[in-house]
Amino acid sequence: MSARTDLLARIRRHESPVGVVGLGYVGLPVAIGFAEAGFPVLGFDISERVVDTLRAGDSHILDIDADRVAGAVGEGRFEPTTDFGRMGEADALIICVPTPLSKTGDPDVSFIIDSTRKVREHLRAGQLVILESTTYPGTTRELVQPTLEESGLEAGEDFFLAFSPERVDPGNPTWHLENTPKIVGGLTPDCHELAVALYAEVLDDVVEVSSPEAAELAKILENTFRAVNIGLANEMAIIADRLGIDIWEVIDAASTKPYGFMRFHPGPGLGGHCIPIDPHYLAWKMKTLQYRTRFIELAAEVNAEMPRYVVARVTEALNAVEKSVKGSRLLLLGMAYKPNVDDTRESPALDILQLLLQKGAEVRYHDPYVDSIALDGKRFESVDLTDEELERANLVIVTTDHAAIDYDRVVRHAAIVVDPRNAVGEREGRATVYPLAGPPTPGRAAGVGVSGPGGP
Repeated sequence: MSARTDLLARIRRHESPVGVVGLGYVGLPVAIGFAEAGFPVLGFDISERVVDTLRAGDSHILDIDADRVAGAVGEGRFEPTTDFGRMGEADALIICVPTPLSKTGDPDVSFIIDSTRKVREHLRAGQLVILESTTYPGTTRELVQPTLEESGLEAGEDFFLAFSPERVDPGNPTWHLENTPKIVGGLTPDCHELAVALYAEVLDDVVEVSSPEAAELAKILENTFRAVNIGLANEMAIIADRLGIDIWEVIDAASTKPYGFMRFHPGPGLGGHCIPIDPHYLAWKMKTLQYRTRFIELAAEVNAEMPRYVVARVTEALNAVEKSVKGSRLLLLGMAYKPNVDDTRESPALDILQLLLQKGAEVRYHDPYVDSIALDGKRFESVDLTDEELERANLVIVTTDHAAIDYDRVVRHAAIVVDPRNAVGEREGRATVYPLAGPPTPGRAAGVGVSGPGGP
């Protein structure tokens, strides 16, 4: 029996141990998904804190309930470990490590390289290796394959290699690992068949493409599409503001068209581990081929300027009551990059906080999911959202529209609210509300000044 035939049979019987490398926002859902489907799962992570948390039956990821981890660990289906020497025990190894940008904006594939080298040290014949980390087209074939083949084993013959991009949307209650279609592209027909077979045992829908490069580019296209269209929405918001028009009314009206229009929202900037990052991977790759990705660069430029636009809106709102940003007491609502998650990676709220501090403001924040943050060597703790906290603030900024925040309370007790997320809507209260674009909505406090440190 060939290695391919043997592994395929073991996969279909759910006897193949699956190793997941990286137990973060992507890797932990993958590990728990395979464990709950009946596969024995080894979870590898360099963090002892993460591994100890999972071994104790707890979860460090909001999207994965602790009882799911406890069930998988308690039944012996999921074993987290920092011992990468055990990689040889797995029939399939799925790499789910971060791919951030370097300080110069180039792809940082150091986590992929490090993980691939660890796999190479313990690679054996008959194993299937799948990269899920989002990266530029060519990474699997040009970087991962030659590194693994330094072991003396040949891809497609002795071991099998594929790329299948992660599609994790933290905080999404509808789309999760099992029901989100999974793109798979194998290096060879045998590699492809085995990777498809593995995912098909766990996921509802597997989308097959012809190569790892096609799968890599498909993932980049998904997030570039969103980045470019969000950039367009952000520019439309700036245009609407110059024209004195409510951008949200415009978007609502345009969205009534039953064809040819897809709704995208403007906001204070892009955040997270995908949309602000992934298009830069493609732009970098194309520079090596002497091609400039103009749409990507322009969208990135527009999106990157949105935190400054929000700070300008704050300045405008304070000027209207004869106050400066310097010395004002400001309260930011939300540090996470998107609603209802605890992830602050690339969050525009951090950029807004930094800009306001540079202007001399006294800034505090409240976030029901983020207890503390570190910025420029300083640590900030989330404050309780009390009536007094809202009333003492010269101005409140809705940086993240968490559902758990009581916005009725906010407009009742705050004097001024800058709302780039459109979280306040048409609520009425004391606050004068400045939307992302368009004229402010005067509240009951309009024209009576503001309280707080340095107030009139």
